[in-house]
Amino acid sequence: MQLSTKHLLGIKQLTASDISLILSTATQFKEVLQRPVKKVPSLRDVTIVNLFYENSTRTRISFELAEKRLGADTINFSASGSSVSKGETLLDTVNNILSMKVDMVVMRHSASGAPHFLSKHIPAAIINAGDGINEHPTQALLDAFSIQEKTGSLAGKKIVLIGDIMHSRVALSNIYLLNKMGAEVMVAGPPTLIPKYINEALNVKVEYDIKKALAWCDVANVLRIQLERQNQVLFSSLREYNMAYGISRKLLDELKKEIVIMHPGPINRGVEIDSDVADGNESIILQQVENGVAVRMAALYLLAGNKPD
Repeated sequence: MQLSTKHLLGIKQLTASDISLILSTATQFKEVLQRPVKKVPSLRDVTIVNLFYENSTRTRISFELAEKRLGADTINFSASGSSVSKGETLLDTVNNILSMKVDMVVMRHSASGAPHFLSKHIPAAIINAGDGINEHPTQALLDAFSIQEKTGSLAGKKIVLIGDIMHSRVALSNIYLLNKMGAEVMVAGPPTLIPKYINEALNVKVEYDIKKALAWCDVANVLRIQLERQNQVLFSSLREYNMAYGISRKLLDELKKEIVIMHPGPINRGVEIDSDVADGNESIILQQVENGVAVRMAALYLLAGNKPD
C-alpha cells in the first residue's frame, strides 16, 4: 500500500486508509526506536530541508530526529537568520534551496495555506509542520497514535478538545482525523474561544461546562491558550481562565472514572492544566513526544515513495 497523496498538507486531504497506513507504519518504527541501534537506512539517498518560518522546539527537533533515524541528509533553515529578513519571497527562497537538489520540504509557516501554495509550484514533496491557524497534521497523527496505543482503538472513543479551539491548528487537524476514524468528538471551553456553528460545520459536540465535558469523555486533549494569535481580549484573565476551565487534580478526583489526559505542548502550567495533572498517572504527554518521532518517521518514509514491509 501507498499513500493516496504526494504531500502531507493536512488531514483534510487524507483518506481513512492513508491514516491507518501511517499509524501502522509508525508502530513498526516505534519498535526500531526501542533497539540499541535506532537507525535504519531507509532514506539514505534522500535530502530533506526543514523550512521553519515560525519558532518551534518540539516539532522541529522531532522532525530532525526522525530524519536522522532514517539516514536522510538534512538542511535546517530558519527564517530569522536568512535572506527572508531582506525581503526574499517564499517561492524564491524555496527555489534557491531546491537548486541544491532537495527531495522533500518540511515546512512551518505563520500564513495558513503556505504549504499548499508551495506544493503547486515546486516538484518536491511537502510536509506541513503547521500553517497559521489551519492545520498541524503530524501532531494530529501522533495524538491519534498515542490514543490508539493507550486505549486500543480510535473508533467509538469519546475525545474532548479543551481550550482555545478558535486559534488552534491542532484542534482542526484532530477533529478531521478523529471524525474520519470513527471517534466521537467534543470541543469545550469559553464561548469566545469556540467558533460559532462549529458543531454543524465539523460534526462535533460543543460543551461550555468543563465538568460535563470531562464526565462525557474517555480522553481529554488539553490545548494551550494561544495569546500570540489573539488580537483582542477573549477572556478576563489567565487566573480566571484557570479557575473556570483549567484541568486540576480536584476536577479529576470528582469524576467517577479514569480518563486519559493529553497536551500537544508547550504547556502553560497553572493556566490550562495544573502540574500535578500534567505529571500525573492519567497523563500521556511524554508518550506523545516520544511517539512524535515514530509517526514523523512513518510520514517521511511513506512520502518518499517507499512501501512498508
